[in-house]
Amino acid sequence: DSDNDRIQLFQPGNLNGTTVAGNGAPGTIELSYPVSVVLEAAGYLFIVDCQNNRIVVSGPNGFLCIVGCSGGWGSGSDKLFYPYNMAFDSYGNIYVADTYNSRIQKFYVSGNFC
Repeated sequence: DSDNDRIQLFQPGNLNGTTVAGNGAPGTIELSYPVSVVLEAAGYLFIVDCQNNRIVVSGPNGFLCIVGCSGGWGSGSDKLFYPYNMAFDSYGNIYVADTYNSRIQKFYVSGNFC
């Protein structure tokens, strides 16, 4: 729900969603126009937080920034500028579509997120 700065979970057969991240969810991380989510096999939820120029992940201790964490946008190897989508490969690498830098960035993230 990008315009409302939140991620909602819809259970089968339920017309109402539950906010699991962002605006309106207690004890969560602040999001700004989240555009993509990936739920990986171990149950971690990755969120492309577009206007905060970062990737965040859920874990047993809450949410944690894993890419673009130094604040603001930029073109350095540790920065993103309007990330829009992400995907994993079989080795645990994350590929991020870094829109305004006109590039695909590759990051390795270990499984110990939080």
